[in-house]
Formats: sequence, structure tokens, C-alpha cells
Amino acid sequence: MTIEQIMLQSEAIIFGSEKPISAIDIIKLIQESSTDGELDQEKISSALNAIVEKYASDFYPFEIKQIGGGYQFLSKKEFYPTLAKLNGEKYTKKLSTASLETLAIIAYKQPITKSEIEYVRGVNSDYSVQKLLEKELIVISGRMEDMVGKPLTYSTSKSFMDYLGINSIDDLPKLSELQAVDIVIPTDSSMATPDAENKLMINESGELQEVIR
Repeated sequence: MTIEQIMLQSEAIIFGSEKPISAIDIIKLIQESSTDGELDQEKISSALNAIVEKYASDFYPFEIKQIGGGYQFLSKKEFYPTLAKLNGEKYTKKLSTASLETLAIIAYKQPITKSEIEYVRGVNSDYSVQKLLEKELIVISGRMEDMVGKPLTYSTSKSFMDYLGINSIDDLPKLSELQAVDIVIPTDSSMATPDAENKLMINESGELQEVIR
């Protein structure tokens, strides 16, 4: 089978898959439908790289990306406003701040128990964990055998990587990189206090104004 034929077969498989499909699964499907015997691994790799490069060009409104451990057709970000109008609010719903906090903790500390999540957040996280499970962004990955009661542990799912558009957990920003980002420091309360020599009052127009003594 030529590289061109492998490319066409691979494109059809990726297009027809409802979720990211791995190179191993693509190879398996092509070999099962082919009479040419075992495929050359180098050809497969070259074919997949070629189709990724092909759809990266400006000629196409979509591309093939490696996310969630596999390949998937995705629309390019510049077409999001148009597609958002087509799909309405279906794809514009956002996670709550509590859910985002919980998800971030799980992503960087996985596998992690609920009590450990709550220790970091300082509040009960039952609802957030349940919502993330319902959205399939996290999974129950096992039990912490060396802890009392052997509590359940949670880890991120493949859907989580799809949600962020990454191929593996290693693609997440390193904590050291996040800590290097400039943080907005709130104004000190003493600096926000009006000068003791002046006072504030409401004028006839209902506006706040400063009166100089």
C-alpha cells in the first residue's frame, strides 16, 4: 500500500471517528481492511504527518490535531464565532469557578482523593467533583490503599484533554511557568483611605465629590 493510499484511509478513519483515534487503532483498522499484509510503520508515520501538514494550510477551515492521545478533525479557531452562532449555547457553557479550581487541582496532583482536594481548596468539594464526573472530565482511577478507609482517587480523563485541546498531561503548563506570571496585587487598604484633611460628600446632582478643607 502506497503512502497516498494510507493517507486516504487514515483521513477517512479520522473523519468517521466520533472521538480522537490513536495511531495504533488507525493502523489496526487499515490492516484489517487491507489484503497487503502488515503495513510499514515508517509509511504510516509519514502518512499521518503528511495529512496533519496538509490540513494545516490556510486553504482548509478545519485541521487534524493530536489531542486526547489521538487524531481528530477540528475546526480552526478563527471560525469559532461563526460556528458558535450555528450551535447556539450548546458549546458555550463554561465551568464554574469552583469546578475549575477542583479540575486544576486534580490535573496537577492526580491521582488525588477528595479529602486532599478539599484540604487544598479549604471547602467541601462534593458538588464540584460530582459535576466533573458527570461531564466526564475526570474519572475514578482507583483507591488510596495506604490511607484509612482506602478512599477513591480521581484523575483527569481523555475528555479533559479534548476539552483543553492537548495530547497528554505533559502538555499542561508547568507550575513553575504559572508562578512566573505577573500577579495583580490588590490596593493596600491604607492607600485607599481618603486624606484625613479632606472629606467626601454628595452634591445636588447626586455625584460624589471631595471637599478640601
